[in-house]
Amino acid sequence: MKRLLFIGDVVGRAGCDFLTEKLGGIKRQHGIDITIVNGENSAQGNGITRASADMLVRAGADIITTGNHAFRRKESLDIFDEEYIVRPANYPEGGCVGSGVRVLDMGAFSVAVINLMGTVYMDPLDNPFTKIDRLLEGLDTPNVFVDFHAEATSEKKAMGHYLTGRVTGVFGTHTHVQTADECILGGHTAYITDVGMVGPELSCLGVDIGPTVEMFRFRMPVKFSTAEGACFLCGTIVDFDEKKGKSHKIDRIIIR
Repeated sequence: MKRLLFIGDVVGRAGCDFLTEKLGGIKRQHGIDITIVNGENSAQGNGITRASADMLVRAGADIITTGNHAFRRKESLDIFDEEYIVRPANYPEGGCVGSGVRVLDMGAFSVAVINLMGTVYMDPLDNPFTKIDRLLEGLDTPNVFVDFHAEATSEKKAMGHYLTGRVTGVFGTHTHVQTADECILGGHTAYITDVGMVGPELSCLGVDIGPTVEMFRFRMPVKFSTAEGACFLCGTIVDFDEKKGKSHKIDRIIIR
């Protein structure tokens, strides 16, 4: 039996610093074997840069997943050549940097990490349900974990049920609010609709409250910045049989 930790969207320098402070202790306390971190908002301001990705790796991430802000920082597109970072696999093929699948070699076993993005209220990418079918055909490990970066809870739920028994885990990201529906679908697939975030807790999804409220009040453009104040860390821990790719337990964690 192995144990995987998935950390939700890390927001800005504050989120990176808090992850650096807490992740080592979490891994030791829970005996974590593999750590996946969503880093698409880890750069100060938005997106992901070489510097923020390096912080996540130094903090203890084995694989970094992303989402709709993956390519926001054009000066850092070269990071997607690294084996430790994935971008949504359903970006159109041809001309898109990086890969939507990474396989982590753990010696006695391997783990595939797939990044997908939803299309409901999101960018019109390729159909993620069709894409995942093709991706699974090419994998030779039973241990498959999917970061489904999506807005609509219905689309995330549908993906979880679609992949039941076919992958080891499906983790929803993007909305930054941890949901309380963690479960093992079909006695096989760990699932949660949204893992949550890492960053300032008293905020609007990690950014300053004032400008966000003003945007909704007046519908005028505003400048967002990472909020200040105490941070929290949201994640999930999954126990899985690495020989069968079958999850047995999933727990939410919140570290304040």
